[in-house]
Amino acid sequence: MVHVGIVGVGLVGSELLSQLATTQAKRLKVVGLTNSRKMVVSENYAPLSLTSWQQSLESSTTASDLAQFVKYMSSSPEHAVIVDCTASDAVSQLYPSWLSAGVSVVTPNKKGFSGSLDLYKQIESLAANLGGSTGNNKPLVYHESTVGAGLPVLNTLADLVKTGDEIQTIEGIFSGTLSYLFNNFSSLAADAKKESFSSIVKVAKELGYTEPDPRDDLNGMDVARKVTICGRLAGLDLDLSTLPVENIVPEPLQAVASADEFMAKLPEFDDHFSKLNEDAKKDGQVLRYVGLVDVKGGNSGVKLIRYPASHPFASLSGSDNIIKFTTKYFPNGLIIQGAGAGAAVTSFGIYSDLLKIQERVEGY
Repeated sequence: MVHVGIVGVGLVGSELLSQLATTQAKRLKVVGLTNSRKMVVSENYAPLSLTSWQQSLESSTTASDLAQFVKYMSSSPEHAVIVDCTASDAVSQLYPSWLSAGVSVVTPNKKGFSGSLDLYKQIESLAANLGGSTGNNKPLVYHESTVGAGLPVLNTLADLVKTGDEIQTIEGIFSGTLSYLFNNFSSLAADAKKESFSSIVKVAKELGYTEPDPRDDLNGMDVARKVTICGRLAGLDLDLSTLPVENIVPEPLQAVASADEFMAKLPEFDDHFSKLNEDAKKDGQVLRYVGLVDVKGGNSGVKLIRYPASHPFASLSGSDNIIKFTTKYFPNGLIIQGAGAGAAVTSFGIYSDLLKIQERVEGY
């Protein structure tokens, strides 16, 4: 039996609860929920209803208090896990205290694994599965959904490292947003529509593929966080603050006051993006926005790169992610591809991590 507490019940948190309810997860019992305003914990660790949890939380008179929530979870008679479904840096700073209290952590929150290297190493030292002291009741940390949502990227990387394979490079299109933008903007297909970059960004924003301010996608920092996470798992002490990142937001638009102003002025730079695309096409290549972990060469970074038609990244479509591991055992590359964004696949990744903890705790 594993007792689960969920911090953040927005899009991802509510989808996770829906998936748990649909599959009737018998060995995973949700005993606590909290958002930024209220929290609800069950009496005597009885499972909360997965169908009426919204009413329970809304009618709760208990103000959100993470310290009390963690105290409740750490007093559980069963193995306790807190699922952090927020994107909060402040919440991720609390992971060491949760682990020190014996509570495992599952999260799609990238902040704790891509921010301060000191925080990352502290988390690593306290988690039994990341190099900390081992034992049946020791806390665990799983964060598969921080890279590629539900794709088995980090699990595969961890297996490669643990089995003694030598990672040479990890190269990938880590952003569903940037995948969609450049798959539609830069294509060698004969029937490809010739659309301006700004019009594709506009459609992506309307479809909900981008952040409310698309500059938060185009500046490359989300990809940089994922590169940092992969690099650290591969054994590099990558630092987000020093990682080379190509910001493709035109410089005059980087400081404009609002997303609306950015969108209004972006068409002024369509010629710039069109020239990049046409220059690539003349050489039979396409543009892709890529993150690179270069274990051997030390050239990790995030940038816009040209690829020939024969490259797997060139034929990508939609908003898929694609990650290629080049290693001693896989010199021609091991490729993982699929949907890498969205509440459903992110929650799938979280659910999978919870099952890993359950299986480990229960010994099968």
